[in-house]
Amino acid sequence: MKKSLSAFLATAFVLGTSATTFAAANPFSDVPAGHWAYQSVAKLAQAGVIEGYGDNTFRGDRNITRYEMAQMIAKAMAKNPSGVTKAELDRLAAEFRDELEALGVRVAELEKYADKVIWHGKIEYTYDQTKTDPFNTGRKTKEKSNGFIFRLEPSAHVNEHWTVNARIDAEVDMKKDTSTDFELVRAWAEGDYDKLNLKFGRFEFYPENEFGLMWDSEITGASVTYGDKWKFNVLGGRIKADGIGGGILGESGSEDDPSTLLGVRVDYEEPDSRGLFGGAGWYHIKDDDLAWSYNPFRHNERYNRKNYNKASIWTANLGYKFTDLLTLKGTYAQNTKADFDDKSWQAELDYGNYEDAPEKGQWMVYAGYRKLGTNLSFMPTDEDAMRGTRGFVIGAAWAPFKNVGLIAKYFNGKYNSDSLNSGRGKAERIWARVELFF
Repeated sequence: MKKSLSAFLATAFVLGTSATTFAAANPFSDVPAGHWAYQSVAKLAQAGVIEGYGDNTFRGDRNITRYEMAQMIAKAMAKNPSGVTKAELDRLAAEFRDELEALGVRVAELEKYADKVIWHGKIEYTYDQTKTDPFNTGRKTKEKSNGFIFRLEPSAHVNEHWTVNARIDAEVDMKKDTSTDFELVRAWAEGDYDKLNLKFGRFEFYPENEFGLMWDSEITGASVTYGDKWKFNVLGGRIKADGIGGGILGESGSEDDPSTLLGVRVDYEEPDSRGLFGGAGWYHIKDDDLAWSYNPFRHNERYNRKNYNKASIWTANLGYKFTDLLTLKGTYAQNTKADFDDKSWQAELDYGNYEDAPEKGQWMVYAGYRKLGTNLSFMPTDEDAMRGTRGFVIGAAWAPFKNVGLIAKYFNGKYNSDSLNSGRGKAERIWARVELFF
């Protein structure tokens, strides 16, 4: 996309870049005092937003590149302009994000001059079908669900280090034609000080580099992370009430019984887009739901309420980015307090560059194997393999348009051998999603 300099003058002027006074002298030889754009050009020149050319000309009829336009936006924002409206700034910052970052200008630094609250979000429609026969009866139970989530994710700038953030969801079950009220799912304050990151409130609990093996949930508490290539993290708090379940089939936990948790992690990742990455962590959980977890086939292997209402989980992960597109990764974890189904692991090969709010044409395919232990993977990413099962997974994602994604995943496996009927029960899943970001 190209725009002429004269066409951009109106936009730059609206952004509040005009100086309180401007030089009466003609700033450019090809913009005479009687020209319709004279005052705007003069104000922008005095404010340092535009410089013209070495021969003192403005050349307003010349098309400019996106890079030149981004330079003008960056200079305008550096003047701490007044009268900026959120919609105008969001459109410019979003449109020229790549060029601004190439200039070393963080879009977040530009956004802080806009309205206090920046709104992002998405609508995601999900179809989920499972076929399960945990006791190997020869008759699979088929379940389907489809619906969508309308999600809002506001972020407000406090000062140069701190922001406050939230996630607000409303869900619609299309099969039952029911919907929920908007729910405040997350709300937290976050501070960034060079290598130090601080969080407190209710925020995402998806341990870095664990790929959703154990949790894809929220924690209410605090987190401290320090480092760059090596990152060290300590966090503590309470997982939401249904975050831990007891029982061999993974029943949800008590509605009024949130779990207490303490965790420490260390992670390593090369600074560029290729190379080795990995990490290790330890998590301690206390929840009375764990005391009721038992194996119906081995009644002597039952949690004891006095000694086993706790979980002690060790985890390690390792991966390698061969190219910008190709990544191999794996994770292993064990709950040393559990008597059965106490291990989880997975290996996965990814190829592609699909990400949230994708650009048109981005895509990714993956294949892997997962085992999700019932007494370890309490709230894993609920998209392919199911808790208490093991088997192969494949998936693909593609963006036919900017900010629009299509995702499909498939799982085929069995129930874990140390859980149900020697592992002969079967499980299958088809999962698909359409997501639109805004």
